[in-house]
Amino acid sequence: MSAATHAPAPLPEGMSAYSPQDSDLDDLVRLLRRHEHEARGWPGAQSDAVRAEVSGRGASTHRHEMVRDADGTARAWLSLHDRAAGRVLVGVTIDPDLPDEQADPLAAWAFDRVQELGRELLDERGMERTQLDSGAFADDERQQRWLRAAGYEHVRDWWQMTRPVDRTVDAGTPELREGVEIFRVRQDDGVGMPDEEDLRAVHLVLEESFADHFNSYRETFDEFVSRLREDPGHRWDHWWLATVDGEPAGAVVASISRGSIGEDGTASPDSSYIDYIGVHRRARGRGVAKGLLRTVIADAAARGRASVGLEVDADSPTGADGLYRSLGWDTRYVTQSWHRQVSLDPEDAR
Repeated sequence: MSAATHAPAPLPEGMSAYSPQDSDLDDLVRLLRRHEHEARGWPGAQSDAVRAEVSGRGASTHRHEMVRDADGTARAWLSLHDRAAGRVLVGVTIDPDLPDEQADPLAAWAFDRVQELGRELLDERGMERTQLDSGAFADDERQQRWLRAAGYEHVRDWWQMTRPVDRTVDAGTPELREGVEIFRVRQDDGVGMPDEEDLRAVHLVLEESFADHFNSYRETFDEFVSRLREDPGHRWDHWWLATVDGEPAGAVVASISRGSIGEDGTASPDSSYIDYIGVHRRARGRGVAKGLLRTVIADAAARGRASVGLEVDADSPTGADGLYRSLGWDTRYVTQSWHRQVSLDPEDAR
């Protein structure tokens, strides 16, 4: 059905939608954890990450709506992240306890509402079109069905990989090939704001490294730094820059993944997560990527972390998964990217 003949789906009777407040955060976390448990097999959502999106440092670049039923039970959460010019990350979480006859119309309303909110972001940026980038767990057939019905296309799979850390084996300074150096971005006395020249070098080398990768897009330096700082796990001392013969050649940005609380109340230890790792084309084959990975592993071991996680494109043109597996990473689960375009003109379906 074209946009010209498609009327937005109504919010199901008895349900109400509104922008969530701090008092709603616990319900949002519980809703997300129920969804993760049903769709992936275990929950992972953390309160600090949800708070950062809804009312914390990241709130200024996000739009949220929450849906409750007549009894006040949280049934849906819509999230849009205005990540960069031309790209909006979309999350639609529907209560897995709802049967299809109730969940399907709620999902139809939610994805239509996402398009409306996406057009609001377009209007604010003065743009005509943007990509809506949503996702699903590989085993979540219900979410995939809703995405397909809303006009999204499954475009990519991603392996979510993890590697255990042994603090007695993995600690120590990694050996590097001749001409390769890796150092942490400089900070004032090691605790203040980092050196801007180092940050810009990290941003530039990552932009150039990913230029030939799937769905690559330009992100300004300010967008890049601001977005990463929104993550409650962000730390400046988890940024490293690699040089080859004195020239910037690779970079890695990592963060803290807080350990979860089990049903028995036992807390698992924290882990490290590699948000970005890239090596410039001119430096590939010099052992830079392996050196950066071993640097993060050694840092995690020194900090007593349990593991190091990362995400890799299942169709990576560089065959990065082979390197990760050779260093001990295994795939824990798989996610999918689903894309569609939205235009400022609602008559334009694509």
